[in-house]
Amino acid sequence: MTVVQLTKSLQAWKTQGFEGVLKKELGALGAAELPLQAGLRQGSHVSDSGFSVVLLGASESGGYLHVKTGIFYSSVIGGCSCADDPTPVSELNEYCELRLDIDAQTADATIVLLSDL
Repeated sequence: MTVVQLTKSLQAWKTQGFEGVLKKELGALGAAELPLQAGLRQGSHVSDSGFSVVLLGASESGGYLHVKTGIFYSSVIGGCSCADDPTPVSELNEYCELRLDIDAQTADATIVLLSDL
């Protein structure tokens, strides 16, 4: 579980710009601050090539915004990286879903990997 601040997303809640603000704010966090490594299915390390966010749903209850997102990203299979290694480094497509629970008062957000894919 990861905890971050999503102040701009909270401020944009119930506006037409919410999805764009959320995507931008999550993108600014970077892959290292999201539980993407735990969501790998093919590779052994999350690639530095970035990721894209898809908003799957959002609701509000009990003082929290509950947001479900899909994350498309890439991974690599770590090798020895020797000069004579015949295996080229290629990126593998990855996908995982995350649940964000954003506190409506503080903008503290817990991010949890949903593993039921």
